[in-house]
Order: sequence, then C-alpha cells, then structure tokens
Amino acid sequence: HVQLVESGGGSVQAGGSLRLSCVASGHTYSAYCMGWFRQVLGKEREGVVFIDSDGSTSYADSVKGRFTISKDNAKNTLYLQMNSLKPEDTAMYYCAADESSLNVATGYPRYWGQGTQVTVS
Repeated sequence: HVQLVESGGGSVQAGGSLRLSCVASGHTYSAYCMGWFRQVLGKEREGVVFIDSDGSTSYADSVKGRFTISKDNAKNTLYLQMNSLKPEDTAMYYCAADESSLNVATGYPRYWGQGTQVTVS
C-alpha cells in the first residue's frame, strides 16, 4: 500500500516562496514517476510538474522558471520549491505517484496524497 503525505503549504504574500514536501512509503520510491498537481475548488485539477524515475521533468507553462521539482531518494521525499508566487498559484496541491509516467502525465496517477493548501495574497 502506497502512502503519500504532503506538507509545507501555507499562506504567503505575492512574490514569496514556499517549499512543499511529499514523503512516500510503501513502494520502491525511486522507480516511480511522481508529480505535483493542484486544484482550485470548482475548477479542474491541473498538472504542475512531473519527475520520472530517470530524473527527467516536465513543467506546466504557468510555473516554468518559478517552480522546481526535486526528490531525495534516500529520504523517499519529493519536493516542490515555489518561488515568485502569484495569487493565481492559490490552490490545494497534491502529490501523486504511479509506476507509469503516462498515467502521471495524463492526470491519472494511481496514488495520491491528501493535499496541502497554498494561499497567495
């Protein structure tokens, strides 16, 4: 059973930074494709960034140059460094994982965290 637990959300002023963390357990972490998604209540979920098992990444245009995904395989932890935050970045952010990078890239990963709220004012 795979578990993903996010942390690091909060409230920040525009232009500020936050770092989200996602601790994974129950699977061979390094072999999975992982990603961050976000959703605003009443709107569709949006893929923010993915990182495959080989370290390759794919960012949404809206966050390129501002957000950075990374992972520490030794700690089974995925990170999302968010800089130059904008009010439109306000959302619930979810960590997700799947053996298939296609599932992550198309927005249907098998495993999800509970989410952490990011509010930018």
